[in-house]
Amino acid sequence: MSGAKNSALKVFAASLLFRNPVQIKNTPLIEDIFRMKELLSAIGARISNSGNKTFSVEAPEIANTDLDKAITQSLRASVVLLGPMLARYGKVSMPHPGGCVIGKRPINFFIEGLKAMGAKVSEVNGRYYFSAKKLKGADFAFLTPSVTATETLMMAAVLAEGRVIIRNCACEPEIESLAKFLNDSGAKIKGAGTHTIIVDGLGASVWLTAASPFTVIPDRIEAGSLLILGALAAKKIKIKNCEPLHLLSLIAHLEAAGVKIERGADWLAVSKPRRLSALDVKTCEYPGFATDLQAPFTVFLTQAEGKSQVFETIFDGRLEYVNELVRLGANITPCDPHRVIILGPTVLSGRAVESPDLRSGLAFIIAGLIAKGETVVHNIYNIDRGYESIETKLAALGADIKRVQ
Repeated sequence: MSGAKNSALKVFAASLLFRNPVQIKNTPLIEDIFRMKELLSAIGARISNSGNKTFSVEAPEIANTDLDKAITQSLRASVVLLGPMLARYGKVSMPHPGGCVIGKRPINFFIEGLKAMGAKVSEVNGRYYFSAKKLKGADFAFLTPSVTATETLMMAAVLAEGRVIIRNCACEPEIESLAKFLNDSGAKIKGAGTHTIIVDGLGASVWLTAASPFTVIPDRIEAGSLLILGALAAKKIKIKNCEPLHLLSLIAHLEAAGVKIERGADWLAVSKPRRLSALDVKTCEYPGFATDLQAPFTVFLTQAEGKSQVFETIFDGRLEYVNELVRLGANITPCDPHRVIILGPTVLSGRAVESPDLRSGLAFIIAGLIAKGETVVHNIYNIDRGYESIETKLAALGADIKRVQ
């Protein structure tokens, strides 16, 4: 498996908290990483390739704290730079971050959390300005868990004066991995991976020191998507170098649908069963069913016998792609912006579709691989944002897939 996009991006941002270069291994070679490298270079960071999928990032002593508009508006993860930049340089400005069009993605959690830590925030002509002579201890609770906001406040708190308590945090494995690396480098973080994180700040002048490289954890979303594909079309595939414990909810749902899955410490094996049974799925925060696996699993449910329901609770625009699946032949009825009913199994027929975001883009590839005829997926930049050489990996499994201009 490739390294996880949502792990690598946050460590690139966290490198601004360090006095020495941070080496990042197992970095996925994807468009979002390339945009983050460009953004950090524009800030003044020095980035070098120090090996196969290994990069070294050195923070500047004096940074350009006005984040590039074009890059920021194409990269949602740019928002996590708010924490480390404010903590180290005392100020930062940025336009509203971009990324996938999957519903409303406000940054009020970031603003309110940083305000609680002593930051001053203003908005002028669509650009946000943050400043703080020093961040201070605080006790802040999110209205709902947010992965990027949890990571941003946790990084900001590392160089704060005093204790920062962050409540109702997200619990994703990427957060726990980031916290462990920061702790190994001198930070004092407790509770990462739970709903309450406590950070005893080191103070703005006490930067971290990387004692060893950071290794990006396996991409659980890529592994989960391949697991779904295997359940739909494989005689048997084995997914190596993954973390099965990060996929327990998906595994449980697939097994409930009749899929047999073998697993070891760092691998999963799956094959297509004779019959798939319909079931309902509700996305929720980790360790629940991942919203990023919802689109591939919806394709899976088009091949299950009976009536299934998909209930998307995280993003209000994430089900808009289903219209394209209907054009492929799926029997899907929207109930409201968050729920759809799927009747199956149905035969899908290939045609041209447009990828609206990176997760549904991969779902369209999966749909195309089980459909009759040829499927053409346009706007594959969205897929390249999150998946490294996906056509090469699928072709190695026997898929008839190629990239065309």
